[in-house]
Amino acid sequence: MAGQHTGQGQAQGAQPPTALPAAGRDALTDVAGLRVGHARVPGDGALSGTTVVLAPEGGAVAAVDVRGGGPGTRETDALDPRNLVQRVDAVVLTGGSAYGLDAASGVMAWLEEQGRGVRVGPEPSQVVPVVPAACIFDLGRGGDWRARPDASTGRAAVEAAADTEPGAPVDEGGVGAGTGAVAGGIKGGVGTASMRLPSGITVGVLVVVNAAGSVIDPVTGVLFGEYGADEPPVYPTAQAHGTAVRRLAEARDASAGPSFNTTLAVVGTDAELTRAQAQKLAGTAHDGLARAVRPVHLLTDGDTVFALATGERPLAPEGPAALNELLAAGADVLTRAVVKAVRAAQGVDIRRPGAGTYPSYGDLYGTR
Repeated sequence: MAGQHTGQGQAQGAQPPTALPAAGRDALTDVAGLRVGHARVPGDGALSGTTVVLAPEGGAVAAVDVRGGGPGTRETDALDPRNLVQRVDAVVLTGGSAYGLDAASGVMAWLEEQGRGVRVGPEPSQVVPVVPAACIFDLGRGGDWRARPDASTGRAAVEAAADTEPGAPVDEGGVGAGTGAVAGGIKGGVGTASMRLPSGITVGVLVVVNAAGSVIDPVTGVLFGEYGADEPPVYPTAQAHGTAVRRLAEARDASAGPSFNTTLAVVGTDAELTRAQAQKLAGTAHDGLARAVRPVHLLTDGDTVFALATGERPLAPEGPAALNELLAAGADVLTRAVVKAVRAAQGVDIRRPGAGTYPSYGDLYGTR
């Protein structure tokens, strides 16, 4: 309702949540039961990889909201609340464009070996793992167009996730699906963040920032996602900003290959949600992406957000107000995860035909 943006709407519980960062790793893995693993495509000319979010045994309630004009996905139709599937076993985020979706096959094979999935027969081995996936476009960024994730990459990523301890830290920057990610000409990557609400519910996000739009305010050089944060942004000097703009323009001129993109995210919570509520969580999380990347949801993007709910904690009894708090938190945490991804990324300058030069934000403006 439009009124929710007014003072009246805020009085009804739609105001941003009062919350603290989650007591943990400030990562998606602060949501109990969720694990994350990364794998990179090996070899010269490779600049791609896969990230797997592994659900707890028994799966997690899941939903998806796809808003980009050029998505590449697998098994997302199964997540429609009108359809049969109730829970998923893992979510795959991968480089390699549509080719890279084959990484999900490796994840499925590993899950089958563990006896995890939807039971379709009387034997323990008769399962079908549910593994939705989405891809980013990073083909050729390392110089080799054919160097992209496959089933072996997916298996390596899910095995890495399974080998982690509960609540383990998550590597950020140019890892996994973020290995070849680029955002508006600078190096993108993986970022993660979390928040614990006053109710005790935790919300965590993992994002792969690979946007056609920019993460940098062209007027100031500040990351868009840092506006409105708890700490005010540090503004670069006019001289530093001017130098950065020139360096970025030179890097773009030196980079070859098509300019296709896609930003992917998984927002997870330990709240008990219905599939319809999880879909709302995925949808409102896109608001956080729009705060950090401008513009978003373009025809050359495939922006996709998954939601996972492990159901460890019931929503507070006040009904919609409790869900509103969770929805607002999901968007806020996604914005912060984008900032962390960009700040964690390291620049790439590959001197081979077809490859690109992608400076990091730190290369252009310094680190802090």
